[in-house]
Amino acid sequence: MKLKITLVKSPIASLQRHIDTVKALGLHKIGQTVVKEDNACIRGQIFAVKHMVKVEEINE
Repeated sequence: MKLKITLVKSPIASLQRHIDTVKALGLHKIGQTVVKEDNACIRGQIFAVKHMVKVEEINE
């Protein structure tokens, strides 16, 4: 299974660790979407910035 992650809120006024997490997910602009494998590491990153991203599950 994969996760489709979309940045919906700017990380500019956020904590530095949240900014770094968004960059680590590969997101740079609002509305940008990346597809990542569903694993514990990615789930943890998403949980840290859940207020800034929208997540959808993709069944492949």
